[in-house]
Amino acid sequence: MIAAGLLLLAVGAVDLLRQMVPVRRWPALVIAAVALVTLSVALDALIAGLLAVAVAAIWTWVVPEHGPARAGLWPVALLALAAAACVVIAPGRAHPGILGEMWAAYRPADAVSVDVVVLVVGCLAFLLESGNAVVRIALRSEMGGRVAADESVAPALKGGRLIGPLERILVFVLTLAGAYTLIAAVLAAKGIVRFPEISRDGDSGDRAEYFLIGSLVSWVTSLAAAFLVWWGVHAA
Repeated sequence: MIAAGLLLLAVGAVDLLRQMVPVRRWPALVIAAVALVTLSVALDALIAGLLAVAVAAIWTWVVPEHGPARAGLWPVALLALAAAACVVIAPGRAHPGILGEMWAAYRPADAVSVDVVVLVVGCLAFLLESGNAVVRIALRSEMGGRVAADESVAPALKGGRLIGPLERILVFVLTLAGAYTLIAAVLAAKGIVRFPEISRDGDSGDRAEYFLIGSLVSWVTSLAAAFLVWWGVHAA
């Protein structure tokens, strides 16, 4: 489970840094890699940390900031399989390292383990910006050149880069909390807010298709992350 958390945390951190540091980002990426390895040492998961850094480096190459992904949806599928495999192979640990021992000493007796905390943080980091990358890849795969960043379809639905992460975080948290009625309300609210823009769609139906594909992929990503955490907790 700790390996899955570090993996998602590394990929999510890389995408956040690419968004927040537009130029000369290599020093920031190196510092982030060192910080992640240090964290993994404190959690007695050095090998998992090194593998997470390697996967994040590959992710930056196969999933560029602009333009189509070099391997389509395969990087996303392989990352999901890797995270699931990490939970299956190593669901819980008896010795969670120095940081885990400190967490166990100060947390309430019925609180979650440090591995679960890292997994949740990793999922949240991934959903923030990497979730946008997943949606972008899916849109380009399904709609082709019509979804280029400088073309008319993508800007038609404004605020996606902000609404998407907030929506994914809400769905993720509400799913873990079992608040399924609130999830339905969130999804319905998004449809209501977007309806005026979609209703101005022309004969091509590009805006409606863009909205439906993007929303469904975003929701599935959040639900998959919530299921991974649920699986990790119950498998530990």
